Amino acid sequence: MNDHELIINPDPNGKRIIAVTGHRPGKLGGYNYVTRSRLESFATGILAERKPDLVIAGMARGWDQAVALACRTLAIPYWAAIPVRGQEGMWPLQAQDFYRELLHDAVGQTIVSEGAYAAWKMTKRNEWMFDRCVTGLALWDGSAGGTGHAVGYAMKISKPVENVWAKWERF
Repeated sequence: MNDHELIINPDPNGKRIIAVTGHRPGKLGGYNYVTRSRLESFATGILAERKPDLVIAGMARGWDQAVALACRTLAIPYWAAIPVRGQEGMWPLQAQDFYRELLHDAVGQTIVSEGAYAAWKMTKRNEWMFDRCVTGLALWDGSAGGTGHAVGYAMKISKPVENVWAKWERF
């Protein structure tokens, strides 16, 4: 799939374009099939309730990929916001294959930053996503880090963000 630029302005007709941000599996139960399956089930329920027209996902392992998988299950189009080309390069081979499968099914993708991985490029990716959405959907425990920064950035630019952490804890 070719890289494309996604430009979304808030739609006066009420389109629901959601950017997602959330934790990696380490904060959600671990890097295993059970956690991935549980996250997918949770994300599917959340998205089925919200019925977005488009989801922008950062494609990291954990919440981002669970949401992309839920979109695929529910036939909701999703856009892959990739921080850097090859972000999956250090992941286990099975995780790399899963990532590429999700990319293949995205309606489009954007490589936000050129060059090698750097932590600041994850922040730039998050800002890119929130600059192009109408609302946000976070799975955030309140801790400092990338997800917290993404939520803070969304608030700074007056984008509403729903944090579903309390629902996750009860799930």
